[in-house]
Amino acid sequence: MCAIIGYCGSGAPRALFEKGFSETVSRGPDDSRIVDTGKGLLGFHRLAIMGLTPEGMQPFSLDGSYVVCNGEIYGFEKLKAELAEKYTFRSGSDCEILLPLWREHGVDMFKMLDAEFAMILYDGETGEYVAARDPIGIRPLYYGQDAQGVTVFASEPKNLVGLCARVMPFPPGCYWKGDKFVRYTDIARVDAVCHDDVETVCRTIREKLTAGVEKRLVADAKVGFLLSGGLDSSLVCAIAARRSKTPIRTFAIGMREDAIDLKYAREVADFIGSEHTEVMMTEKEVLSALETVIKTLGTYDITTVRASMGMYLLCKWIHENTDIRVLLTGEISDELFGYKYTDYAPDAAAFQAESEKRVRELHMYDVLRADRCISANSLEARVPFGDLDFVRYVMAVDPAKKMNVYGKGKYLLRHAFENEGLLPHDILWREKAAFSDAVGHSMVDDLKAYAETVYTDEAFAARRVRYVHATPFTKESLLYRDIFEKYYPDQAEMVVGFWMPNKAWKGCDVNDPSARVLGNYGASGL
Repeated sequence: MCAIIGYCGSGAPRALFEKGFSETVSRGPDDSRIVDTGKGLLGFHRLAIMGLTPEGMQPFSLDGSYVVCNGEIYGFEKLKAELAEKYTFRSGSDCEILLPLWREHGVDMFKMLDAEFAMILYDGETGEYVAARDPIGIRPLYYGQDAQGVTVFASEPKNLVGLCARVMPFPPGCYWKGDKFVRYTDIARVDAVCHDDVETVCRTIREKLTAGVEKRLVADAKVGFLLSGGLDSSLVCAIAARRSKTPIRTFAIGMREDAIDLKYAREVADFIGSEHTEVMMTEKEVLSALETVIKTLGTYDITTVRASMGMYLLCKWIHENTDIRVLLTGEISDELFGYKYTDYAPDAAAFQAESEKRVRELHMYDVLRADRCISANSLEARVPFGDLDFVRYVMAVDPAKKMNVYGKGKYLLRHAFENEGLLPHDILWREKAAFSDAVGHSMVDDLKAYAETVYTDEAFAARRVRYVHATPFTKESLLYRDIFEKYYPDQAEMVVGFWMPNKAWKGCDVNDPSARVLGNYGASGL
C-alpha cells in the first residue's frame, strides 16, 4: 500500500496539509515526498512493491504534469512497451505509465486499466486536476472541501479530518474532473445475462479466478497469504501453491479458547505444502486493540469491526515478525456467489439485485476492512476475487444458477474446482462460517459482554438517539459509534449504514449481522 493526498488549488494551508498527511505514514513507510505543482500540492508515502529502486518514487512528473497513485496495474508491461516508442521510462514502477497514458488517451485511459488504483493527477498543460478510483474501490480514496472551497483528496478520512468539514468516499468506477464526478464504468451492472450451461460457467470461473491469482503473484517484494480455512482463502492459497516453485507462506489466527478455523487452515496448509503460521489471540488482546482498530478503520459498522479484530492482529504479527510486504486475501467472493442469508432470496432477480448492491458498497465494508487492517501494518492487500474480468463474468452469469438451488451455497465456485485436486473434499464443500465467528465465537461474545459493562440500559436508550444517521441499535453498536465519533466527529455519513442481511426477506429480519442468528447456520460453526 501507499498513501496519496492532493490539495487541488492555490493557497494550501501547508501545516494542516502536512499534519493530515502524517496520519497515514504506515501505508508507505519507505519514503515520503510532497511537491508543489504551482497550483496546489501532491503528496506520496511509498511502500515499495514494484520497481524497488529510488526511481520508482512518486510523484511522477512529465513536462510540468504530476501524478500520485496508490495502485497495482496488472499487465502494465504491454502498455509500457507501446508507450516506450514515444516516452522514456526511468523505473520499473507500473504507475510510471500513467502520465504518458493520460497524454495519449485522456479520461479514456481509466477504462483501459486492469488495476486496483486510486490516483490524483495534475495536468500541467490545462492547469486542471483529475482524480480517479478503480471500479470496485479496492484502493481507498476520500474527498472534501476546505474552508476556502478547495477540493482535497486523500487515501483515508483521517488525512482530511481537521482540514475538511465533511469527508466522503470517492465513488468507485468514477473520475473527477472540472469539479464533477463522471462514472466511467459500473462493475455491478449487467448489460447482457450470460446463459452458459453450468459446466461452461464453472470452467470459465476456474480459468478466470486462476488468472486473477496468477497476476497478483507478480511483485518485487515478498508475498504471503491469509488463510482462514474457509473456501475462498483456501482456493486462493491452493492456486498460488500449485503455481509456485517454492512453498508459499500462509497465516491464520484464532482465539485461544475456541478457534473454529485454525484446524481447517492447518488441514489446507498441510495439503498444499505451505509454510504455515498460527497466531493466537486472547480476550485481553481483542479488547485492548478495539479503539485502535476503529480509529484505523474509520467505521462504526458492526460486521466490519468484528471481522477486523482478528485480521488486524494477524497483520500486526506478520509485520512485526516477517519480511513479507504483500498479502493475498479471499475477500469479494460472498458478494458474487452469495452469503448464508442470500439462501433466503425470494427469486433470482432479488438475488442479483442484492449482489449488485453489495458489490457497489464493497468499498465501505469488506474491502475497507482488508485495506485498513493490512495497510496500517505497512503491507499491501491483493484481492484475486476482485479481478475485474472475473467479477464482470460472475456478475453476468444467470442469477438462477448462482442461487442456492443445489443444497449448498456457492455451488458454482465449489464445482468449478471439484476435479482439480487443489483442496481436500471436506474443505471444498465445507459450510461457510463468517470470519468474525470462525476465529472463535467467544470473540464476538467478549465484545458484546464488554459493551454491556460500558452502558446501563438507561444510558444506552438516552445516548443512542443522539445519532440520527445509522442510529445504534445495540450496546455493542453504540460502543463502536462513540469510539468512531472520537476520531471522526460528525462524519458518520461516510458509511451508508450497518451491513445487515436483507430484512425484507423472510428469515432475515434479525438484529445481529452474524450468520449465527440465521436459521440456516447449521454446521457453519463446527
